[in-house]
Amino acid sequence: MVAMALLAVIGCDAPGPAFRHADVTRIRIDQSVFAVRVLDLRAQAIRLNAEPAPRLAAVAPRGVMAIEKASGCRVRRLEGDAAVMQAWLDCGGQLKPLPRDVEFECQIDVVYDSIADLSCAPI
Repeated sequence: MVAMALLAVIGCDAPGPAFRHADVTRIRIDQSVFAVRVLDLRAQAIRLNAEPAPRLAAVAPRGVMAIEKASGCRVRRLEGDAAVMQAWLDCGGQLKPLPRDVEFECQIDVVYDSIADLSCAPI
């Protein structure tokens, strides 16, 4: 029984096959915690925390912010659900990516016309 529970917890952060060799960056934005992996022009964000009745419409903005902060690229397209999101990236912008294999906590500083600015610090 303990082994099954341990396997369930370990599997929560398991990436899809395409991202299994990509480095992970953990980012907390408000109440959501994501494991973000970036590979070329694609990214995967796995929400690691429990949230009551999560819907993609509620979680996606935080997932997009986490992906953009981890990758340094803008999200061009997003698919998935409230637990696992995949994004296609536009890396022509001037965003600065966060270092990989470090856990960050991010605060939303400014929201203007559906655009948010984040400040992130390692934890």
